[in-house]
Amino acid sequence: MGVASLCWGLFALITWQVLASGPLLTPDHALSRILVRTVPDSVTERLADLGNIPIAVPVLAVAMAYAARRGRWRAALAAGAALALVPALIVPLKEWTGRPGPLEPWAAGYYPSGHTATALVAYTAAALLVRPYARRPWPLWLAAALTTLTASGLVLRGFHWPLDVLASLLLCAPLLLAVGRATGHRRPAGP
Repeated sequence: MGVASLCWGLFALITWQVLASGPLLTPDHALSRILVRTVPDSVTERLADLGNIPIAVPVLAVAMAYAARRGRWRAALAAGAALALVPALIVPLKEWTGRPGPLEPWAAGYYPSGHTATALVAYTAAALLVRPYARRPWPLWLAAALTTLTASGLVLRGFHWPLDVLASLLLCAPLLLAVGRATGHRRPAGP
């Protein structure tokens, strides 16, 4: 089984649990109760904002322009296409699941996390585009840090349940595998 199949399989499992109010929601709710508002809102809101379109998309746009200027149009277009697929995947799922938020049980549309998906795809795709020109793997580490900070801010502030964030990561990882193939980035071979 490939990585993409594994990610989508786990995503399907979590989605089923959300729709069926399955047993995975018990630790999800417990973890949320432990974590929400343990860090000041002023900090967690700024972290969550890293997944906003006006912040994350320009980062990818600059990386796409840089890659295109260096003649890597195919890679730049693959990165842009991956980000364009994010709302096409996330919005219908939010409407279908109608999951309420941790602090807003009257509202719906929290599953999966659009901010997490935007951060993951925008920052990681940008890193994959500039990675060939960096001496070290710092672009990928920076992308991982920005995505982690976004996801943490969303959970700690109570904007999303932990499973909302995990589901977005699993749903969008295969998009990044495709971007990685287009950019020529290969995963290291296993033992």
